[in-house]
Amino acid sequence: MHETASQEAITSLHDLSAIDLIAGFRAKQFSPSEVLEDVLTHVAAWEPHIKALYAYDPDGARMVAAASTERWNKGEPMGALDGVPVTIKDNVATKGQPVPLGAASVKLVPSPVDAPPAARLREAGAVIFSKTTMPDYGMLSSGLSSFHPLTRNPWDLSKNPGGSSAGAGAAGAAGYGPLHLGTDIGGSVRLPACWCGLVALKPSLGRVPVDPPYVGRVAGPMTRTVDDAALMMCVLSKPDRRDGTSLPADSSIHWKTLDKSPSHTVKRP
Repeated sequence: MHETASQEAITSLHDLSAIDLIAGFRAKQFSPSEVLEDVLTHVAAWEPHIKALYAYDPDGARMVAAASTERWNKGEPMGALDGVPVTIKDNVATKGQPVPLGAASVKLVPSPVDAPPAARLREAGAVIFSKTTMPDYGMLSSGLSSFHPLTRNPWDLSKNPGGSSAGAGAAGAAGYGPLHLGTDIGGSVRLPACWCGLVALKPSLGRVPVDPPYVGRVAGPMTRTVDDAALMMCVLSKPDRRDGTSLPADSSIHWKTLDKSPSHTVKRP
């Protein structure tokens, strides 16, 4: 049976795109804290099955979301992603967390700083609530890792989500919020996006700075909509001097006009 248009427009908060979340925050339909709690509830239901996350930090995320809620209440968002839940792949350093690279052989030393993609997301106000899994050193197109549990495809738990951005692909498809950061050399955002039904982009080398620099490896968005990938690129593509291949800001790239009115009726948690 076909649903009516009004039924189709009713969407849970964790399923909303980043574009719609920002529009909803601006219209005061819901707050970043409410969105995060819905995402965390959804994660609690699905994570035992798909095992997409590493360094999951709900309490830290709640503090960040509460600060974002206060900014939106004052009409003073700090950036393009203020209050939007985000995950980041294991191999992109985040301050205070080890970078195991999916491998049990790696010594776990907390990173002293955010890598450029993580720094840009944090500066834009994103709520980073977890890292995501990857296979050993990113060398498989699967969720098989000697460090992380086996990550599964939420469309079919008997199937592989692809890789090496395995956890990002599984988290995106499962509805763990709208924005997920992966990395790619030979298909590591594109393959899991294909296998999990997501949008992904491998940007040109230097368009999204990384650290440590590695010729051929880039960081890129994994999302459920093209608009969200464009929004994420607006933030990720800012230059960073830590990457010698970092390209200067290019005003000729108009990722998108992103402001819009809310387009969904929200099902409250």
